[in-house]
Amino acid sequence: MLVAGLAASAVHAQAPDAADVAEGMRLFLQKGNCQACHGWAGDGRKMDSQMPDGANLRETKLDRGDVIAAVKCGRPGRSMPAFDKFAYSDARCYGMKQADLKSRELSLPDPPATLQPREIELLADFLFAKIVGKGPMNRARCVEYWGSEAEVCGEFPK
Repeated sequence: MLVAGLAASAVHAQAPDAADVAEGMRLFLQKGNCQACHGWAGDGRKMDSQMPDGANLRETKLDRGDVIAAVKCGRPGRSMPAFDKFAYSDARCYGMKQADLKSRELSLPDPPATLQPREIELLADFLFAKIVGKGPMNRARCVEYWGSEAEVCGEFPK
């Protein structure tokens, strides 16, 4: 049992491979559409003025587990949707079911799409590889983020 637990934690300690980070980025930009609220750079500079203000993920103090919980369960009463299809069906999130949310007058917006547990892990891999704790976006970080000089990087001075 202990060996299995240590092996599982060692897997998370290893840096994710480039393909996993790329898939996480796709989920952030496309399927999850996280950029609509958090901005393409994850800095809270949102893409659509109609969308809620998302947190600056570049400055978040949340650890990987907390980020996964926030994506999976959303933030009841705030603008962050739950991306786990069953988040409040069986008390897996914060020990609450849909009826608990309703009785506390807490709502959650609908996500653009639901994510499978593995997709949430890939999203976290991307966030910690490219966004969380990486400092404010600048030209060099923009090029590293996109993997090459992208048109959007032109907004940053050389």
